[in-house]
Amino acid sequence: MEVKDCNGAILSEGDSVKVVKDLKVKGTSVTIKRGTIVKNIHLTDDEDHIECRVEKVTGLVLKTCFLQKA
Repeated sequence: MEVKDCNGAILSEGDSVKVVKDLKVKGTSVTIKRGTIVKNIHLTDDEDHIECRVEKVTGLVLKTCFLQKA
């Protein structure tokens, strides 16, 4: 399974990615700002989602269409 970012670059376990759009996190008052670097991503069984940890939110699942390889 190949996991790709918004530009088509292949992502792998432990990569760093950059958020390309402001994202509101459901259930919290946290907003992930555009340009935020997310380090050490974890791939899931679904090729459209990755797991990561951002600010104070752990176990966050993000769609790859909002990410760019850093």
